[in-house]
Amino acid sequence: MKDKTEWSLASLIERGGVHYNLPGTSPKNLIAGIIDLLPPVPGLDPKRLLVEIMEREALVSTGVGRGIALPHPRNHMLDEGTEPLVALAFPSGLLDWNTHDGSKVHTVFMIISVSAKQHLGALSKINFLCQQEKFYSLIKERAPKDEIIFTIREAETAWAEGKNYK
Repeated sequence: MKDKTEWSLASLIERGGVHYNLPGTSPKNLIAGIIDLLPPVPGLDPKRLLVEIMEREALVSTGVGRGIALPHPRNHMLDEGTEPLVALAFPSGLLDWNTHDGSKVHTVFMIISVSAKQHLGALSKINFLCQQEKFYSLIKERAPKDEIIFTIREAETAWAEGKNYK
């Protein structure tokens, strides 16, 4: 069985889906819409997930800047042995998300993990990729799912081979 801390970001996003033009006039509306599109996950209560994510948002905004938000529950919502996921969503309009740089959010990565280690691994990969202009351009332009996944796999292969990805 695969070590749940070693999931590739590409596989996490394939599981969570890439969703385009999601309606929502606030982070809460958008997050609720993303949750509605998630695949069924054993033991995961969508209503509780929304509450947990919004409680996390109330502590500190997950709007990280450059138009990107990384909402996630404060506590891990998945049992060991459950497959984690990351949903990538593009809202239909720009959203105020209380980002540190004042930018409006155009891209959302919702992270739902099994453990702190797995969560931090996904967060680290997303953060790094979003700082690379090649990847950032893809998400800013709302590239097709296959192109986004291919680019993530390309980066993960480079990392596995000890090479830099730019």
